[in-house]
Amino acid sequence: MRPPPRDFTDDERAQAVSHTARAPGAPGVLVLHGFTGNPASMRAVADAFVATDHHVEMPRLPGHGTTLAELRTTAWGDWAGAADDAYRRLAARAERVVIVGLSMGGSLALSTALGHPDARGVVLVNPATCDQPAEVREMLLETLEAGIEVVPRHDSDIALPGNEELNYEGTPLRQLLSLLDDGLVPMSSRYGELMMPLLLFTSHQDHVVDPADSVHLAAEYGGPVDHRWLARSYHVATQDYDRDDIIAAALEFVADVCA
Repeated sequence: MRPPPRDFTDDERAQAVSHTARAPGAPGVLVLHGFTGNPASMRAVADAFVATDHHVEMPRLPGHGTTLAELRTTAWGDWAGAADDAYRRLAARAERVVIVGLSMGGSLALSTALGHPDARGVVLVNPATCDQPAEVREMLLETLEAGIEVVPRHDSDIALPGNEELNYEGTPLRQLLSLLDDGLVPMSSRYGELMMPLLLFTSHQDHVVDPADSVHLAAEYGGPVDHRWLARSYHVATQDYDRDDIIAAALEFVADVCA
């Protein structure tokens, strides 16, 4: 029997975070989660910046952290709009802002940075940056033509035993195509416009986003790039073996670029 659909509406781990720092002049950090996920995958990152008295905004992207049915009513424009709104809320109380994103959250971080070149820096973990190969696109379109709107998801892509990503049970194909067509394709030729420093983490073994996406980004990026490879973690590295190292490096990076 098929398990019931996952509903995270009342799950505290899946909720947004908005924190105002106590210290005047504290930097701001915008934290963005990935596609079909929710803030739980980035909560340890957001909590670390809250604990060190940064202004923090971690939105729950439209259609995420609730139900898969709700996600199927949204598209790239909704997610990018929510990220931009969160950046503006943060910039209203922090003069210096850094953007941090995982997976599609990394895509949104790049999109937000293109719209806000005054951002001090970007921290990305296994970001999606490129279109899918032609054969994958053809498969997606054939699946939709066959009347299949949602395909099952695999288990959480986390190497650390006992860790599970809070995620929907399926991937909605029309929303995935929106990520590609409305998000990555128009943006993939613009990375050279970004001049703020980039701290980029890439897992050698990633079963969700091809590590080649990070290689492309690092090669095309306009500003300085610190590219670090993760040997132990899979895609959701912010919940995996390298979590603490990622957080420590992100804290140091924000301190440096906001000095």
